[in-house]
Amino acid sequence: MTKSILAVIPMVMLAACSMNPPKPNVAQMKDVDVGDRTITLGGEYWVKKNQLIIFVDNDPLLRGSFPPFTPTLQLNGMYEGVAIESSCYFGSVLQSEGGLVGAISGAIQGAKGKSADKCDVTVDHEFTETLYF
Repeated sequence: MTKSILAVIPMVMLAACSMNPPKPNVAQMKDVDVGDRTITLGGEYWVKKNQLIIFVDNDPLLRGSFPPFTPTLQLNGMYEGVAIESSCYFGSVLQSEGGLVGAISGAIQGAKGKSADKCDVTVDHEFTETLYF
């Protein structure tokens, strides 16, 4: 019995190592002109962690989590003296609740045309770009 258990342990360890770690939903990087310079916006949403990160020039500037049953999130920060804000709407947050709540929420959001996962980003209080996840 001990030999069979010892033979199984390496197989379990190899299987665990070969599993792919969770990956985030990634917004395409976008270059935007701000005044006399160009900055790059991007983002990641880690579904299992419920963690949204907005990057400015590859720096994780804005970070937050969606409250339960709430598909909206407002994030604000400063980057090199310029205000950066994001107004995010993630329909998948409600749909991921599962069960009846997720099904009803998904149907309502779909009927309203609000099923996308996106963030509208403003730079220096002016709309600049929409990031889709």
